[in-house]
Amino acid sequence: MSVLTSRYARAFSDVVFERKLDAQVVLRELRSIQELQASSLDLHRVWDNPSIPADQKRNLLDAIASRMGLQKQVRNFLAVLIDHHRVAMLAEIIKQFESELNDRLGLAEADVTSARELSEQERRDLETQLITLTGKRVIARYATDTKLLGGAVVRIGSTIYDGSVQGQLQKIREQLSS
Repeated sequence: MSVLTSRYARAFSDVVFERKLDAQVVLRELRSIQELQASSLDLHRVWDNPSIPADQKRNLLDAIASRMGLQKQVRNFLAVLIDHHRVAMLAEIIKQFESELNDRLGLAEADVTSARELSEQERRDLETQLITLTGKRVIARYATDTKLLGGAVVRIGSTIYDGSVQGQLQKIREQLSS
């Protein structure tokens, strides 16, 4: 993520926490605007076109906000993005905003890939280990990949924990070759 997207995400996170807004509702509203922008080529063109005055873009935003029932703070945040020609970065800003929210709420997102589907008990046990490891509540997303042969690979942020048989074999291979 760029410094710019991080700056916008942090600033909006500050607003959400200072105003005690429901972070999940705010995130849902931002995503719905992102989906609308992605699905409407005309809206995308209008908001990205530098020759269209900002007040006309904001009028369009106001119409959309009233129709969708957006909170005032979400509408204002989008207006700031429009005014500063940053609407094209909305998807990246939302991703960074979600990461910022998770940090502030003490949550960690984990992507777990295992060789087979994990049972509910295995998932609970793994999540308990991840809570101990990170010191945060864990939101885990699960996937399977038969190439792993056995075990699992967990990605939390930029850290990867490789407990797969394939990963272990690779380590042994590296040790034997050196």
